[in-house]
Amino acid sequence: MMKDEGKLVIWPAYLDKERTRAEGRMISKKSAVSKPGFDEIFKAANNLGLSPIPESDKSYPRSWWEKSGRIRINNVNAKSDSIRKIAAEIKKTRGN
Repeated sequence: MMKDEGKLVIWPAYLDKERTRAEGRMISKKSAVSKPGFDEIFKAANNLGLSPIPESDKSYPRSWWEKSGRIRINNVNAKSDSIRKIAAEIKKTRGN
């Protein structure tokens, strides 16, 4: 059994409104948030009950030079649905 089995990996780039799809954004700009922080994503996933596991020392492969970190969450929804829900939760906490 792989250690990531049953988990989805969420990189901050997936939610970042300021990145293009080619740079890693996975949701629409309307759904995305501006410069999501590692801690914000962790808190949002925790609030949604997704049992997040933080890995702050990881680098997104498309921008390997920055240590943005990643969050592993339970695989309960489609990846894009989970990302949209996390982005919506961040918007709610930011007050947008």
